[in-house]
Amino acid sequence: MAKELYKKLKLLREQNQFSQKQLADELGISRPTYMQIEKGEREITISEAKKLASIFSLSLESFLTNNISASREVILESGIKSKKQSDIRIVMPRANVKKFKEILLYVLNKVGAKPNIGETALYKLLYFIDFDFYEKFEEQLTGARYIKNHYGPTPIEFKKIIENMEEKKEIERVKSSYFQYEQKKYLPRREPDLKSLSAQEIKHIDEVLARLSDKNANELSDYSHNDIPWKVHKSGEIISYESVFYRDQEHSVRNYEDEL
Repeated sequence: MAKELYKKLKLLREQNQFSQKQLADELGISRPTYMQIEKGEREITISEAKKLASIFSLSLESFLTNNISASREVILESGIKSKKQSDIRIVMPRANVKKFKEILLYVLNKVGAKPNIGETALYKLLYFIDFDFYEKFEEQLTGARYIKNHYGPTPIEFKKIIENMEEKKEIERVKSSYFQYEQKKYLPRREPDLKSLSAQEIKHIDEVLARLSDKNANELSDYSHNDIPWKVHKSGEIISYESVFYRDQEHSVRNYEDEL
C-alpha cells in the first residue's frame, strides 16, 4: 500500500484528535499493531480500511486516495477566502456562532458534569437540540451543519468553535474515562449569556436535556442512529434538516395530528 496512505492515516488521526489507542480499540487490534500500520510495517485490511473511512466520515475511495492535504475548512465568519481550492469550505455566520457558543455553555452548565456526557454524547445532544427545534418550529436554532459519521451526527463547526473558546478561556478541555474508555469532556469557564436565547429556545433545550441527557452512551448512540435524518444519509454527508419531517413516532417531537 502506498506510503502516502500511512501518512494520511496519521494526519487524519491527529486532525480528529484521536489517540492511537482509540483507533486500535475501534479496529479491535492492539496499540502496537496499530502503530505498525502508521509506520507502514503492516498492511491495512479491507475491513479495517472501511472502518477507518467511516470513523473519519469519508468514503472508502476517498480514504484510499493518496491526497493527504484535502480537508474540510470551517470558517466562522463570512467574507474570508479559502486558501486551498481542494478544501471544502463551510461558512457559519458570526451571529450563529455566538448562539452556538451560548447554547454549548448552557448545556455544559446543565449536564456537562454527568459521567456519561463526553464529547460524543455532547455531539448527539446538540444534534437533537438543533433538529428537534427545526421539526417543531421550522426554523434553525444555531444553523450548525452536522455530518453522518461512524459515531453518529457530528457538528462540523464544533472543533473550530471549541478552539476559539479555549483561546478566550471560555471553556476547558479535559480527559477522563467512562468505564474502560478514554473520554474527552469540556468544562465551562463562564456562565452562558442567556440574552442571546429566547424563553422558547431555553425551554426547548431544557426539554431535550431532560429527555436524553441521562441515557448511557449505547442508548444515546442507538437512539441517534435510528433517527431518520441519520439513517437516510451516507457516511460523510451533511445531514439535511428537512429530513426531520420524515421521522418515525419514536423520534418525532411534533404532534402533526393537532395541525390537521
